Amino acid sequence: MRYIAVRVAAVLVSSVTAIGLATGQERVIKGADGAEMVLVPAGPFLMGSSAREIARGVEECRQRAKPENELKCETWFLSEGPQHQVVLDSFYIDRYEVTNAQFEKFVAATRYRTSAENDGYGWFHQEADGRWQWKKIAGATWRAPGGPGTSGAPTHPVVQVSWADADAYCRWAGERLPTEAEWEKAGRGSDGRRYPWGNEWDASRANARRAAKGTTAVGTYPPGTSVYEVHDMAGNVWEWTADWYATDFYHKSPERNPKGPSTGDHRVLRGGSWLNEPFFLGLAHRLSGKPESRSANIGFRCAKSLN
Repeated sequence: MRYIAVRVAAVLVSSVTAIGLATGQERVIKGADGAEMVLVPAGPFLMGSSAREIARGVEECRQRAKPENELKCETWFLSEGPQHQVVLDSFYIDRYEVTNAQFEKFVAATRYRTSAENDGYGWFHQEADGRWQWKKIAGATWRAPGGPGTSGAPTHPVVQVSWADADAYCRWAGERLPTEAEWEKAGRGSDGRRYPWGNEWDASRANARRAAKGTTAVGTYPPGTSVYEVHDMAGNVWEWTADWYATDFYHKSPERNPKGPSTGDHRVLRGGSWLNEPFFLGLAHRLSGKPESRSANIGFRCAKSLN
């Protein structure tokens, strides 16, 4: 039964463009903020990880994790299961993560102040005392991701943004944050692949493992795009989604257009970042984050319904 489901999903992936054109929907549009948005067509896809894939992630985590984190590996991956079929309506999603230049236009138009600006600090990952660690940095904001004296390049993804900041931007643009299910389908297509390009890790296709020591310009890794031509779905920055996080949500998730739990105290982040190991960049991997969280490796992109 699983084999048949995967074969059907593969056929769906191969006809992505045809589906979009057949329904009269434009494959690429411009959002109100000027960003390119690509169509993700309606239909089913495999969401989450199988028991075998979860075991693989746990084992890779144990091999690479610091001793104090080895016991956390199983907990970090269990929420990826069970793998299940989800059916989504068509939607559009930003081809790239929202950049500093785009966020600047939003702030100029609305005089919006981010959570980091209001609270006076953000979090930055830096090397100190011979190891990499998170530091609470006074004055770290989206304008100065590493604190006073630093700046974010216009073409790099905006960081040091909380869930509320991301939500406010998308609403200003007449859009919204993608649901967790929408984000996953946009990244992996319909066949349950682990990464946007396939099932095996390829360091040349994503910004990860601190190779760049920070964010890179959006779209820097064209070979790493998804089947829908969405960039940076693995690495660069973690991305906020609309959903509340629940470890066991997949055990009770509706099949059509799931939107996550109705309440919670953490939101779902997806995609991994420039400092993470490949096992965190799998498209089924789920990270929970307090809505007020912001750091030098958290950003977002927006989505839009067709109706």
